Amino acid sequence: MSGPVPEAGPLTDAADVVAAGEGVWADLVGQEPTIAALRAATQAAAARIAGRSADSDTGRAGSAAGMSHAWLITGPPGSGRSNAARAFAAALECERQGCGECSACRTALAGTHPDVTLIRTDQLSLRVDEIRELVRKSAMSPVGRRWQILVVEDADRLTEQAADALLKSLEEPAARTVWLLCAPTVEDAVPTIRSRCRLLVLRTPPTEAVAEVLRRRYDVDAELASFAARASQGHIGRARALATKPEVRELRAQVLAVPRQLGDLAGCMNAAASLVRLAADEARAATTELDAAEKAEREHAYGMSTGNRGGRGRSRQLQSVQKELDDQQKVRAKRFQRDSLDRALLDLVAYYRDVLVVAMQAGAPLVNEELRAEIEARAATTPPEEVLRHIDAILACREAITANVAPLLAMESMLISLRQSSLRQSSSRQSSSRQGP
Repeated sequence: MSGPVPEAGPLTDAADVVAAGEGVWADLVGQEPTIAALRAATQAAAARIAGRSADSDTGRAGSAAGMSHAWLITGPPGSGRSNAARAFAAALECERQGCGECSACRTALAGTHPDVTLIRTDQLSLRVDEIRELVRKSAMSPVGRRWQILVVEDADRLTEQAADALLKSLEEPAARTVWLLCAPTVEDAVPTIRSRCRLLVLRTPPTEAVAEVLRRRYDVDAELASFAARASQGHIGRARALATKPEVRELRAQVLAVPRQLGDLAGCMNAAASLVRLAADEARAATTELDAAEKAEREHAYGMSTGNRGGRGRSRQLQSVQKELDDQQKVRAKRFQRDSLDRALLDLVAYYRDVLVVAMQAGAPLVNEELRAEIEARAATTPPEEVLRHIDAILACREAITANVAPLLAMESMLISLRQSSLRQSSSRQSSSRQGP
């Protein structure tokens, strides 16, 4: 790296500037402890660049300084793991520690900064060749005068070979390289990886904070914002979709109607088929345009978009590339369908959780407050232990789908289990009624 290192301004002044307008941290809803930790690390990093830290010539910062060469950012879905990583990357590249207004902040957040590399996958796993390319880049000096930052948004999807390729870079980091890895939980990261990272745990954003974001940023009325924040259970992306897309609200309503459709075996089978079909339709809607754009880009790259076929050799090469692309797109569609089914299953878990809250008279707020009358009626006829069996059946279905069981078979098995559980309870009530007091 050539040229003198720019002197950072006073740390307190920079921190005050960011605090005044929130800067790059504005999208981290309800994550005040995380913001405080990342701001402290940003100040330590700025001090290191300015030569005011004893560890300025090493890749690994001391814990007292608050800065590390590798971070593992975890938190439940929708908590803002990738937003936190991007905001931290922007703050590290910003001479004012995350003002949110300069070119460094804007380009880092947008993913176009030359020294900030973002990698995420639509596939089921991150391949070793992708990680090797990141490792190669991590050994290079930054283009600018601050940091080379590599953000892996799906560190839980690293294959064993990919994790091995990453390990050496974490063990022997370059002086100006920072790794930011994101995963749902610390257990989702490979043990050898997580042991070399500083852990940062995000929390589920409070419902009130999510509702406020929907009102302020998306001009959603108060009642709809409250519903979306509550129904999403703190998942900001899901809340935004519920608040702004009527079709998403309709899909959720169809999922929550499933408990009323289990009167007979045919109803169970039809409900299972409907859920799988809805998930497939949602995945298709999300991937169709993206698939077409990728295919058009490949054809253009091989000179096929202008009508010039380029000879038989180029045609065969294009066919091979297109087959590989088709395979990747099928895997992506499969993942999108799984994600859609998982959201449906979590909505069902929330429904029975509400039944349990009412049955136990716990007094906790309901996720599905709009269905309170139905939930209270079900709680009045279903003992808490039976509700727990319902929840166990749904969670078992999630595990089965994760283990590659055919979605239709997994859903049919789950709904039949829910019906059988209800039949056992009904039979028990009838028996008790015949016996009398």
